[in-house]
Amino acid sequence: MASFFSRIREGLAKTAQQIRERLSGADDYGADTTASAAATPSGPVVAGRPLTVDTLEALEDALLTADVGLPATERIIAAVKADRQGTLRDRVGRIMREILTDVRPAPAIATRPHVILVVGVNGTGKTTTVGKLAKLLQGDGHSVLVCAADTFRAAAVEQLAIWTERAGVDLIRAQPGADPAAVAFDAVSAARARGRDVVIVDTAGRLHTRVNLMAELDKIRRVVGREVPGAPHDVLLVLDATVGQNGLVQAREFMAAGGASGIVLTKLDGTAKGGVAVAIAHDLKLPIRYIGVGEGIDDLLPFDAEAYVDALFTEKW
Repeated sequence: MASFFSRIREGLAKTAQQIRERLSGADDYGADTTASAAATPSGPVVAGRPLTVDTLEALEDALLTADVGLPATERIIAAVKADRQGTLRDRVGRIMREILTDVRPAPAIATRPHVILVVGVNGTGKTTTVGKLAKLLQGDGHSVLVCAADTFRAAAVEQLAIWTERAGVDLIRAQPGADPAAVAFDAVSAARARGRDVVIVDTAGRLHTRVNLMAELDKIRRVVGREVPGAPHDVLLVLDATVGQNGLVQAREFMAAGGASGIVLTKLDGTAKGGVAVAIAHDLKLPIRYIGVGEGIDDLLPFDAEAYVDALFTEKW
């Protein structure tokens, strides 16, 4: 199997290529190659000269086209202008890592069962993400049970059944039209009885404007919270990376309507808008917890800020 870094690099290939193309006509990116290199623990650092207007405009264009978003782009531009150490790639990489790590920490799996709600609009890959997440957590040594709380669409339950079978985990399901909160309650009760570490609840796709569905989500929260103190311990919002800044809008709306503790960014391999991860971290302080880089059961990866930035800048601009 390909290494962790190579899989992230492949997933971000379209975004990285677009950034390189946008910057291909700029100058040598601010590195003063005539200056002597100063030794540092991580290697030589070249003192750079001021960046040209053309280079800064090319960088701004590259970041905005990759859907980094205006606020984060402005912060990056200001930082690289003030930072005179190394090439432009060095400078951009440093500030991107800072943005991506300046977020709230992920909750630890401490209480058992640890209850995770997975939410999002239809079409983001939410149900397949649940199956992949179950496989990933199980591979990390956690016993997992999945709950099919999307009782409105029989096809969603059948799809989830296929993915949980692939992942080798138990699925709690009910008849179509059953109360989703009751199904979630049964799943948490079953997890306690079977000694499972984690319960992943797949909820129905919803928009913040669907008042009834948002009320249903609140009910699920209340019911599982009565069964397990502090539950749900994690609310993962699944966003489709191909929609770029529209995903940021969705995230804001879900936070306002029901909260989210982290993001799963899917379909990253199919878009050149992978910079939206930086926009989400910068604007919302929400951590990107996992990224989807393919359609297979093992194609959900834990997000790593260092690997993400390195993947964007592996090849020379």
